[in-house]
Amino acid sequence: MANEQETRYLVPGLERGLQLLMAFSEQHRDLTFAEMHRLVGMPKATAYRVVQTLEYLGFLERNPRTNTFSLGMNVLRLGFEYIASLDVAQVGQRVIEQLRDSSQCSSHLAIRDGRDIIYVARVSAAGSRVNQVSIGTRLPVHCTSLGRVLLTDLSRAEYEKLFPDARLPGNVPGQLYDREALWEMVQQDKVRGYVIGESFFRQGISSIVWPIYDRSGRVAAVVSIMVPAEEVPSTDKRRLLNEVRAAAEKISGFLGYLAKAS
Repeated sequence: MANEQETRYLVPGLERGLQLLMAFSEQHRDLTFAEMHRLVGMPKATAYRVVQTLEYLGFLERNPRTNTFSLGMNVLRLGFEYIASLDVAQVGQRVIEQLRDSSQCSSHLAIRDGRDIIYVARVSAAGSRVNQVSIGTRLPVHCTSLGRVLLTDLSRAEYEKLFPDARLPGNVPGQLYDREALWEMVQQDKVRGYVIGESFFRQGISSIVWPIYDRSGRVAAVVSIMVPAEEVPSTDKRRLLNEVRAAAEKISGFLGYLAKAS
């Protein structure tokens, strides 16, 4: 009775159309009509009308050479428009919580705003005694490991526009002041693809930072963990690096980034 109540308002045609679209997968990127009919298990005449409707609306595309169908641009457009409406904090919060649990380190998401980085999400490790940053905290982009990764996306012209003077701003002891030295450091970071900053911004605190890409392939943000040590322990370095990378790749995927095959 309960099941009948739940299904009485379903639209059969819409249900069949969605079932047919969901038949496509990584293993079934191109399907003939016969294969679609077999996978969804609906009457042949019904399946034919559904396929014709989806093709007409742009949700399926026919390859006239092979007479097979694949998902059309309107399917992608629906997904991308939704993805574009999300921000990195929305899609990344749960991911950095999982990263915190697996790494046992405080985790953060940050973006760049001009010469500053802004923390947009954070989760603290249990029992952490490290002085934590708050959401909305700003720090100079050239002073932190997170900022270095965010700078890897800039061209030389963009970099010089951001830092027009040979001397970088600030007057904190131990701070990097030379624009060219920072540029060389950032280029090395770009080639490496990540940063392990050991006591770079704060003595006794290390970090592992990985870039997050948007669907255009630009660096949209960074994900990091904070390790309360002068140096990341060599026994944990590879594991922690892989965990941060996996988190960054997951968030990048949520933002629509399709990684290029190596």
